[in-house]
Amino acid sequence: QVQVVESGGGLVQAGGSLRLSCAASGSTFRFNAAGWYRQAPGKQREVVAVLTSVGTIHYADSVKGRFTISRDSALNTVYLQMDSLKPEDAAVYYCTITTMGRAYWGQGTQVTVSS
Repeated sequence: QVQVVESGGGLVQAGGSLRLSCAASGSTFRFNAAGWYRQAPGKQREVVAVLTSVGTIHYADSVKGRFTISRDSALNTVYLQMDSLKPEDAAVYYCTITTMGRAYWGQGTQVTVSS
């Protein structure tokens, strides 16, 4: 069993930065991939960034050049550095860790961006 906990959300002004963290505990060997998703009120959950075990990274077009996903394997932690935040980035951000072919989700962390 794997537990996933996000942290680092909060309120930030437009143009500001936040760094989200996603800590995984439990049986996290054979890491396959990690991803950040977000869901704004009234909208569907959407992918923000994905990182695979071979280093492949994918970003949503809306965040390219502003967000950076990274992983510290020693700490079993995945990060999402978010710069130049826009009001439209406001959402609940969820982390998912895929290990042994199964995806585990966290409870989410709220990001609010004031204009």
